[in-house]
Amino acid sequence: MKTAVIVFPGSNCDRDLAVALEAVTGVKPAMVWHGDSELPEGLGLIGVPGGFSYGDYLRCGAIAARSPIMRAVVDAANKGTPVFGVCNGFQVLAETGLLPGALMRNRSLNFVCRDVNLEVANTDSAFTRLYEQGETIRIPVAHHDGNYFADADTLDRLEGEGRVAFRYAEDVNGSARNIAGVLNEKRNVLGMMPHPERRIEAAHGGDHGRRLFEGLLEMVGA
Repeated sequence: MKTAVIVFPGSNCDRDLAVALEAVTGVKPAMVWHGDSELPEGLGLIGVPGGFSYGDYLRCGAIAARSPIMRAVVDAANKGTPVFGVCNGFQVLAETGLLPGALMRNRSLNFVCRDVNLEVANTDSAFTRLYEQGETIRIPVAHHDGNYFADADTLDRLEGEGRVAFRYAEDVNGSARNIAGVLNEKRNVLGMMPHPERRIEAAHGGDHGRRLFEGLLEMVGA
């Protein structure tokens, strides 16, 4: 499966995501610069990595969402290409409008960096299909603005449509209804605050994150 990782000034998790994708797919992802206007052909997944794109000026992800390459990412997502945004990538996807809601400062106003327990809230997507409904997995978080916020109507719609992919199984940052990951309506775009790319093999302390990428790989038959 061909994949791509978007690279912004200030990204510091792009190589983590690239290493994980290569480990699972066996193919090095294309590293696509934010100033490019086109994506490689035939992509099975576009990854928007964590980090501090554009130094987190204005709002986290706000400038990155308006970079030339994100217009191509939005177009690809709307045509059905799977897109995965992790941490700052989740913030970028929310800023583009591909995902609803916004990411705000943690309730504690402190940077949170530790392993946390997540509940798998929905398995009806390529990203979550290899997990069990209600399963508890352990994934690292590393964020300062990871508090997911949306108005009550939006939250009810996400719940009703089964678009909450992961929840925190513990209090981490004040996120609305403990939401840690959400899907778009087509379920081909996932934004997730924890870092599954950092938990794909035993040397990382476990492989709970690996199934997210393997599920997508199996779905596209690559």
